[in-house]
Amino acid sequence: MPSHPRTEPVSRRTKIVWAALVLAMTGVGGGLFVLQDGAPGPGGLTVAPLLARTPNASLEVVFNTKVPENHDRFRAIMIHDSGSHYGKPSTIAAEHRAMNLRGLGHHFLIGNGNGMEDGELHVGYRWLEQLPGAHAAGPDAAWYNLHAISICLIGDGDRRPFTEIQMRRLTQLVAALADEYDIPDERIVLHSETAGPGDPGRFFPAEVFRERLRALR
Repeated sequence: MPSHPRTEPVSRRTKIVWAALVLAMTGVGGGLFVLQDGAPGPGGLTVAPLLARTPNASLEVVFNTKVPENHDRFRAIMIHDSGSHYGKPSTIAAEHRAMNLRGLGHHFLIGNGNGMEDGELHVGYRWLEQLPGAHAAGPDAAWYNLHAISICLIGDGDRRPFTEIQMRRLTQLVAALADEYDIPDERIVLHSETAGPGDPGRFFPAEVFRERLRALR
């Protein structure tokens, strides 16, 4: 298990989630947030891609979890790709069930326009229920599965770049989660940094991502 200090961060804001949701929808004519039932059992939420195209758009809705947020559990963020150009919650969840997992192993999916809309964010049941993920490999897999928030970009980063809207959504989401859970930059990792090359692939713009993340934080 890697040496990570055990912390108990405190939420940085009072999360009046539904009030913020209503205000945001009112401010843009009802078009900022669209929530739908997610496809994989046990289910999830989908946030419409318009949010990713809106500068400084709020992501408060992802903190409307079904159970109280577990700040003690989540102490890192790990970024993956799906390994295929096409994907959506139901297909990724089916792949994971075929590996004897209980549905989707990631906490979040971000679409690329093939299966999910470009920039569409799926909030998985593991996040809504504040459950550990099932996504990491490598020598420290057990620690990362238990303590890392898993975000998966639909696409194959070894074959082609991710979309600009995907990357913008990823940066927004990581910044919001890192601030809420008091996760330092050194614990925001690519899967390839802990388990070898290939995920999220050679086309993932790591330096640009980290530069944009620093600017947001």
